[in-house]
Amino acid sequence: MKKIILSLLLGVSITAQAQESSATDGLRYALNNLTGTARFRGMSGAFGALGGDLSAIHVNPAGSLFFSNNYASISGSLYHVNNNSNYFGSKTKENFSSLDLNQIGAVLIFNDFSGKNDWSKIAFALNYDNTNDFDNRLFSAGTNPTNSIDQYFLDKAQGLPIENVVLQNNESITDLYTYLGQTSGLGFPAQQAMLAYQSYLIESDGPDTYFSNVPSGGNYYQENYVTSTGYNGKLAANIATSYKNRLFLGMNLNAHFTDYVKTSSVYESNNNPLFTDGYTATELQFDNELYTYGTGFSLNLGAILKVTESFRAGIAYESPTWYRLTDELTQRLIVNTTDGTADFQEVIAPNVVNIYPSYKIQTPSKITFSGAFIFNKKGLLSIDYGMKDYSNIKFKPTNDALFNSLNIQMHQQFKNAYELRIGGEYKIKKWSVRGGYRFEESPYKLTSTMSDLIGYSGGLGYNFGESKLDFAFANDRRSQQVAFLSSGMTDAAQVQTSNNNVTVTYSIFF
Repeated sequence: MKKIILSLLLGVSITAQAQESSATDGLRYALNNLTGTARFRGMSGAFGALGGDLSAIHVNPAGSLFFSNNYASISGSLYHVNNNSNYFGSKTKENFSSLDLNQIGAVLIFNDFSGKNDWSKIAFALNYDNTNDFDNRLFSAGTNPTNSIDQYFLDKAQGLPIENVVLQNNESITDLYTYLGQTSGLGFPAQQAMLAYQSYLIESDGPDTYFSNVPSGGNYYQENYVTSTGYNGKLAANIATSYKNRLFLGMNLNAHFTDYVKTSSVYESNNNPLFTDGYTATELQFDNELYTYGTGFSLNLGAILKVTESFRAGIAYESPTWYRLTDELTQRLIVNTTDGTADFQEVIAPNVVNIYPSYKIQTPSKITFSGAFIFNKKGLLSIDYGMKDYSNIKFKPTNDALFNSLNIQMHQQFKNAYELRIGGEYKIKKWSVRGGYRFEESPYKLTSTMSDLIGYSGGLGYNFGESKLDFAFANDRRSQQVAFLSSGMTDAAQVQTSNNNVTVTYSIFF
């Protein structure tokens, strides 16, 4: 539907050559946020050996066997994101809130009470969780003492024959942008060069060399405003069985869904000395909207051993997720120039939706070790330790030169990272009080690129007998570098992100 609407609004949709991708694109699908039911969130997701919660089956599918009756739950969450940015000493803030129905599922329990079968219990469950919420806003601004945004466009243009950026007779901006996007050997870089050339941001001083009309020798005030919406969703079909009520085994088959829209606007102005000849670029604004959508598949295997009535141990394996994705991109470049006597503005808006060939991303697998202590049915303490090697993220097809280069880059930048989750619960009559802590190591070898994540949570629950109502609050913090552009001018803002969410879950036994 979005593709149809964009086509109607913008006029032209084309199948274009592959655009640039980055390590950040791979991480978007490899990192999972703390989501799920209020009980799961209230204990920071430490459910690998505990089970008894519909979101817990995403950690260890054997956990569905710890329901005593048929059970269903639905959850809604209020998300609030705070982004504090520091760009060359200038600090800015941006906040965003959203409301979401993030979990719904049910489990059916079948028991054999005859005593003749050692495999006496079977569980079937179907549960949907939002594994990541992409709703966010980020604003960074400051004065760059060194680099102009023009370096991005010069990086794309150098070496490109001049005839590829010059309009031919009766040719429009839309025609040329479309031709470049569809032509092998030109594609995305040539489109960027054409935008800059036609807006007088850059000019040619040779058959395939270019220079900038942005004056050097001064400062450049720059802004980066980014909004994103969308989600990663995961639908798990679960089956599990137990042996002598001591060993619990489970498996999930998972369908993944993703829908992501990122709108970015990069602005720059300067008051540097004007050129004595020709044009001087004084302001520019570069707008992009990226729409990514697709589906994926993965599976989970898990086992829980009831060592004693008070202690359980668990191990779970989560396979890679194999995504098939499609990107769509629209662009616009606005440049203000002057020749010293008059001011000009060029708005280069091709009104074209670039639809790129579908590609695949393989996220890394994960293994989780768990332990849970249950104290006289009054309280519990649960611990999960997981490992995921982010250097195994892969873009496919791997024989594509761009994807192969990106895979090598990610293998060099990313590492095997661990995750620790600790959760506790104590029951006071019909009330339950919960708390949790989680730590996620940075996927980058250089933690200055992205820091470790630290999160805390708490919650309350009330059992009505045939139904339950649970509440949870969770907070996590992480900082990362956010570059304004992908190449050329890659100066980055340091962004500290704080995520807060409140979750409410209503559950029934049936």
